[in-house]
Amino acid sequence: MKVIFLTDVKGKGKKGEVKEVPTGYAQNFLIKKNLAKEATNAAVSELNGQKKAQAKLDAEVLAEAKSLKEVLEKEDTVVELKEKVGQDGRLFGAINSKKIADALNAQYDVKLDKHKIQLDSPIKSLGVTKVPVKLHRDVTAVVRVHVGEA
Repeated sequence: MKVIFLTDVKGKGKKGEVKEVPTGYAQNFLIKKNLAKEATNAAVSELNGQKKAQAKLDAEVLAEAKSLKEVLEKEDTVVELKEKVGQDGRLFGAINSKKIADALNAQYDVKLDKHKIQLDSPIKSLGVTKVPVKLHRDVTAVVRVHVGEA
C-alpha cells in the first residue's frame, strides 16, 4: 500500500515522502496513529501543491535575507554605541547581542532577532568590531559595531 508520511517515522520514511509499505502495517499502525495517510491521487496532488508553495515561500525568505544583507553591509552602516569607560580603556559593562539588535532597530529601523547575531563573547573594548549575523542558513552578513566613549 502506498502512503504519504505526515511525520518522520524512524526507519520507514520522512515527512512528505510517498512510500510503499505493507498494507497491515499501514492500516493498523501508520494510519491509526496519524503518522501517514493513504496516497490517493488527490492526496498526492495536494502534497505536490504544498511542496510548491513551500518552495516559493523559501525563495521569498531567501530573497528578503539577501536584501537585508546588502543593507547591513553598506559602507555607511555602522552601529554606534556609547558606553562608560574606565581609565584603562575598558568598558564598565559589555556590549551583548541584545544591545546590538536594539541599536540596529533604533538607528536603521532594522528589526533583527538577537539570536541571529553571532557574537562569540560580549564586546568589552572600544573601537570597531565586525560581528557576523546569520540571516538565513545560506546568508550571513557582517555588521560593523563602533563602541565609543560616553
